[in-house]
Amino acid sequence: MLAKQLRRQQKRVLSLFSCLYVQNEIWNGPYSNDSFPIYAEDIDTGGDASPSTAMLSEVAHRLQITIVGGSIPERSGDRLYNTCCVFGTDGKLKAKHRKIHLFDIDIPGKITFKESNTLTAGENPTIVDTDIGRLGIGICYDIRFQELAVLYAARGAHLLCYPGAFNMTTGPLHWELLQRARAADNQLYVATCSPARDVGAGYVAWGHSTLVGPFGEVLATTEHDEAIVIAEVDYSLIEARRTSLPLERQKRGDLYQLVDVERLNSQSTK
Repeated sequence: MLAKQLRRQQKRVLSLFSCLYVQNEIWNGPYSNDSFPIYAEDIDTGGDASPSTAMLSEVAHRLQITIVGGSIPERSGDRLYNTCCVFGTDGKLKAKHRKIHLFDIDIPGKITFKESNTLTAGENPTIVDTDIGRLGIGICYDIRFQELAVLYAARGAHLLCYPGAFNMTTGPLHWELLQRARAADNQLYVATCSPARDVGAGYVAWGHSTLVGPFGEVLATTEHDEAIVIAEVDYSLIEARRTSLPLERQKRGDLYQLVDVERLNSQSTK
């Protein structure tokens, strides 16, 4: 009953992976710079100040599931963020990811959008341990930056979740390509959830919510209409792929390496 209520309220595609629900980007209002301030919620205060996260918390607790709650505009002081909340099976907030890479794009004659006109970029990668494994969280444009995915893999993530809303220009070319690349490069699972396509909206999403396996294979996907993606995830395949194709051991750390700035900063303060 609550799951059906959730679908009615968001009126978007909802992806289900075992006992993990993943929602899409900016599901509580229109995706536009004019709308972000109007639909922004104070997540830290909670309750009536954030009805969207209160509803997700209730659903997670009632159904005993983990929810990666897509994203909503978050108001924090005089700043707005594009924020994803992760709720555990007890309904408690386990993590909050603020979109790190803002969607500022200008393709002449196709699409121009600048999130930075209203939103502030997040400062921290987000990895969270849940009942369904260790998750690395990104939001839409974050998927384009392979370094973030590599960092999550280095921190032991099993599954990368990217709530997104790719558009009709970049979606057909890059949406599936980027998911498969992040999964194949890091030999883990990648799950995405997009809004269903509404051609009458100011911002038209590509759709195609998808689950990709650790060999870069598409395990489940949908088209552009409202739908539910259902798939099982077998984490033993991660180790199998990494054993047969030992990319991590074969990396030339003597020639190149990724610096985990957050870890370096935390170590320097000890």
